[in-house]
Amino acid sequence: MKRPILVLCIDRDNDLFEKAKVSGPLVGRERNLQGAQALSLADPEDPDSNAIYYAVKTFDKMRSEGHAVEVATLTGHKSMGYKADKEISSQLDRIIAELNPASCVLVSDGAADEEILPIIKSRLKVDSSKIVFIKQAKELEKTYFVLLEKLKDPYFARIILGIPAVLLILFSISTYFGIGWQPVAFIAGIYLLFRTFGVDDMIGSVISDFRFSFERTSWVGYVGALAIFSVAAFVGYQSVLKGIRLGLPNEKLVAYVIGSSIWIVFTGLLLIMAGKSIDALIDKKKYRVAKYMLYSAAAALTTFVLLVGSSWIVNISEPYVDFGTFLFSIALSLVLGYLATSFVNWYRKEILLEMKVEGKEAISEHGTYLGKIVGLDARKGRIVIQTVFEKRYTLPVSAVSSVDENVVLKTTE
Repeated sequence: MKRPILVLCIDRDNDLFEKAKVSGPLVGRERNLQGAQALSLADPEDPDSNAIYYAVKTFDKMRSEGHAVEVATLTGHKSMGYKADKEISSQLDRIIAELNPASCVLVSDGAADEEILPIIKSRLKVDSSKIVFIKQAKELEKTYFVLLEKLKDPYFARIILGIPAVLLILFSISTYFGIGWQPVAFIAGIYLLFRTFGVDDMIGSVISDFRFSFERTSWVGYVGALAIFSVAAFVGYQSVLKGIRLGLPNEKLVAYVIGSSIWIVFTGLLLIMAGKSIDALIDKKKYRVAKYMLYSAAAALTTFVLLVGSSWIVNISEPYVDFGTFLFSIALSLVLGYLATSFVNWYRKEILLEMKVEGKEAISEHGTYLGKIVGLDARKGRIVIQTVFEKRYTLPVSAVSSVDENVVLKTTE
């Protein structure tokens, strides 16, 4: 039997259920017509019903041309964002399993649904896509609607509304204390720089991995680290007082405080890493230990560079450090960092070989199905993934985020 072409309509904000109480997915011509009619009666101005009608029209046209074709409408979630994408992914997986389509024609009601296109493409070949606009309202759809939908997503709301709110608060505080606008501009500039290079996402990803719970062994490490950080804060405070007595200028005072307390902070971080590693071993998730090893190496090398750098800036006691020594410490850290990363990747590869990940499903960190792992190239350190179209591609071992029932991959690498 010839595999059908799937005419796929997307209702990302789930207006079908929220307004017409029609649950998705809708599969088949009759169900789609019933859903579109119910939504039209509930809200005649909703563009989703037009998109569904267009999908049915496309289905009729392709069937009249002799194509094997089916039509389906996928529904997301009213909160948009991750919840909507996850629900659409789940529905699409079920439809693919039942219908085994060869490809799809994508129909949506506006630019907001374009964000789902990568998820569709990860599972199905997309022959064409169509955005259905209400006549005489195209520009409105492309501007007002898109902005309105973005504001419903907490992620974009924090950026569009949160950043101006924080800036207003900072400007108010700086004006009250007579500090001026420069510190606020500096903070805003640093944040924008972090956003540009994705530093904030990396920091957020790392922080989210270190959640506190008394049910985990790592809580001992957290409590111990908190005590050590308190000691570091006290030592830093004493260093500030001593630096002031020594008459150190601002830049040397900051370097003096960093040099006196950074090694204590590193000890606390090492204690946390040890606790998380023990958790991973207890849970029989040995693969995660490699990540904490890499974090520990990064913390150690950063501490080393900061110690040498602070000594070079202050230089009030032996051993004196010149600029050449500071540059050498940076170069040495880069070499050691490369060696540490290479060792961790080798360790990850050995663990993956032991765990026998072949046959496991590969998903992204956002829950998108990527394919099935069909092999591991031990020599090159890459995993082989086969998509639903039986096409194969590889990703580096370092892209593996975690291994459980499925293998979670960081697809941005």
